[in-house]
Amino acid sequence: MNLLLSSGLIFSFAAIAVILLKWWNIKCVGVTPVHTLTFIAILFTSGLDVGLIMFPLTEFAGYANLTESPEYSFANPLAIEFGYWAFLIWGFYFLTCFYFCIIEPRVKFFELPLVKLINNIVIIGTCAFTAYLLLVNLPWYLPQIGDGESVVPTFYLIVLASIALAVYSSSSMKLLRLLSLGSSFLFIALIVIMWFRAYMTDNGHPEDFLSNAGLISEYFTNIYQFMLPLNDYHAFYLFWWFSWSIMIGQFTARFVSGIRTWQLLLAMMVFPSIAIGVWFTILYHYHTEGLQIAGFINVMMIVVGILMVVNSLDSLIRLYTDNLNLTVERFGLIPYILGNLVLMCALTLLFQLDFLKIEWVGALVIGLYFSCFIYIMLKKRHEVASIKGPCEENTLDFEKVELTR
Repeated sequence: MNLLLSSGLIFSFAAIAVILLKWWNIKCVGVTPVHTLTFIAILFTSGLDVGLIMFPLTEFAGYANLTESPEYSFANPLAIEFGYWAFLIWGFYFLTCFYFCIIEPRVKFFELPLVKLINNIVIIGTCAFTAYLLLVNLPWYLPQIGDGESVVPTFYLIVLASIALAVYSSSSMKLLRLLSLGSSFLFIALIVIMWFRAYMTDNGHPEDFLSNAGLISEYFTNIYQFMLPLNDYHAFYLFWWFSWSIMIGQFTARFVSGIRTWQLLLAMMVFPSIAIGVWFTILYHYHTEGLQIAGFINVMMIVVGILMVVNSLDSLIRLYTDNLNLTVERFGLIPYILGNLVLMCALTLLFQLDFLKIEWVGALVIGLYFSCFIYIMLKKRHEVASIKGPCEENTLDFEKVELTR
C-alpha cells in the first residue's frame, strides 16, 4: 500500500508542476462562480472536518515522544502537526480543482460509467468516515458524558443530528453557502477567544504567540520530509487526504471565481494554511502550558467541530446526489432527506465496526489519478494540449449560483 501511496504522491507533485508550467496564467472560471472570499470559505469548510479541531491536542505528545517515534526528530511537534494538515497537501486540492475546472470538461473521464461509479463510492465512503471521526472523538471532548472513552447513546444522537442537518443543508445551495460562511466566522471567533485566553492572561504574553508560530518554520526547512510517508500514521493521513482530494476538487471547481491559475494555487494552499497555522499555534500553547479546555471554550470547540462536519458532509452529499441524479427535484425533499440519512448512518456504523478503512478509499483515488492520466495520454492528448483558457460555456456571472437550488 505504501508503494502505491508513494507513487501517487510523486505523480501528484509532478502533475502540479506541469500545470503551473503550462497554464500558469490562464483564467479559471467555474460553472457557478462566487466571489473569491466566498470561494475560500467554501474551500476551507468543505476541505476540513472535525479532525482539525479535535486531533491536535491528542497528537502533540505523540510527536514529541522521540523514544517511540524517532522519525519525528527532524522537527518540533507543532511543525509536524502543521505538516500533516497544511500547505503541501492542499496542493492535492489545487490539482483536482484545476483539473475539474479546466481539463475535465474537455476530457469527460469522470462521465465514463465505471469511473462514475467508483467516484461516487469514494465520495459516499468518505462522507461516512467523516461522521465516524466525529463519533469516536466526542468522548475525549465530552468526558462529562460517559466515561471519557466509550461511545454512549448520546454521542450517536449528536452524530445523527449532524448528519440530518448536513443532508438538509445539501438540499439548498444557498443554505450550503450561508453555512460555510457562518462556520468560517465562528471558527475565527473561536481563534480570537482562545488566543486572548492564552496570550493575554497570566499564562502568557502576546510575544509568546510569535515565538510559538516561529516553530512552524521547521516545517518549511524540512518540507521534503513530508513528500513521502514518514511512518504508518503519516501514511494514514496521506490516504485520508487523497480520499478527499477528488471530491473536494469536483465540488470547489464549481465556484472558482475567474482567478488565474497561480492565484488559485495561492487561494488553495496559502490562505487555509495561515488559518491552520494560527489555530495550531494557539493549541500548542495550551498543550505546552497545560491549560485546560473546559466550560464555554470546550462547548464552542465542539460546536465548531460539528459545524465543520456538517459543512464537509453537505458539500459531499450534494456532489454525489447531483452525480447520481438523486436530487430533491427528482424525489422530493422528504425522500431525499430520509434516503441520504439512512445511507450515511449505515456506512458510519460500518466504519465503527472496523469493516471499512479510509486507506482503501484513498487507494481507489490514487488508482483514479493514474487511470485518468493514461486515458488522457491515449485518447485526449490533443484536446488537453490545446487548452488556452476556461470553457466557453463558463461565464463570470455571479448571479448563476443564486438560480441554483
